[in-house]
Amino acid sequence: MKESAFTVDVEDGVSIAMRDVFSKEVQQTDRVVTYTTQVLELLGKYNVKGTFFTLGEVGERFPGLVKKIANLGHEIGVHGYHHLQFFRMSPEKAYQEISSAKKLLEDLTGTEVTGHRAPAFSITPETEWGLDVISKAGFIYDSSIMPVQGKRYGWPGFPKGITKIATKNGELIEVPMSVGSILGKEVPACGGGYLRLFPFWLTKIMIDKIIDNRPAIVYMHPYELDTFPYPDYYLNELKKTGLVTQFKMRSMWINRKTINRKLENLLKRHSFVPMNKLVSDYVNNALFPETT
Repeated sequence: MKESAFTVDVEDGVSIAMRDVFSKEVQQTDRVVTYTTQVLELLGKYNVKGTFFTLGEVGERFPGLVKKIANLGHEIGVHGYHHLQFFRMSPEKAYQEISSAKKLLEDLTGTEVTGHRAPAFSITPETEWGLDVISKAGFIYDSSIMPVQGKRYGWPGFPKGITKIATKNGELIEVPMSVGSILGKEVPACGGGYLRLFPFWLTKIMIDKIIDNRPAIVYMHPYELDTFPYPDYYLNELKKTGLVTQFKMRSMWINRKTINRKLENLLKRHSFVPMNKLVSDYVNNALFPETT
């Protein structure tokens, strides 16, 4: 069976929404521990090891969670320190952001962290400089590019397979996110809101087609398993916003109760490994020889 990668972007949905939507700073909540633990239990049920791209903020507030992930045999990667998209940072700020997170997570686990994923897939043609920064910070691979034309992110035309990139600071391996096709239009297919909103039969068809050619890169966030109301301070801020923002934020709960079942179906059907295993196979065997 062909191997694919199961990845988790470890972040707290409450605190990120409070900052990015309402401009209010709050601490990371323990929901990130609760639902990351639920993901760990689900992977353990199917004997799957994955890659957990983790915020430095999460490691700072909940070091025990990071140690637990690593002790269970999963790979730890960097998801930034404060979940800042690359277009919100200068190259100098981005380097500080990801290198400080890398050091913190390495100190917690005693293991080198070699992989990076930018928040909100924010490596695009406009932030291509970020690849130089990621390489400079000492990462072997990155998994931040969504090779589609999107409103919030995307790099149309970028190779769909694992790709070697020449940066100013040496070679970097890019593991782009998986995309499928609906009526001739390429769309993200393997996780996040797409897994939540698409019927499973459609996800299944798209993933099966992807695996015919390359590994599928499945991703999720722990908060997608959270079906309980957010704290009162979040709901109070939400009430102050316009109808469009309220609809957008409330729509993020649509089909959340289906996520656990969909994940179980994926874990039953496919063989998953941590992303560093896919990268190692690429380096050692040149299994996916695409270059750019």
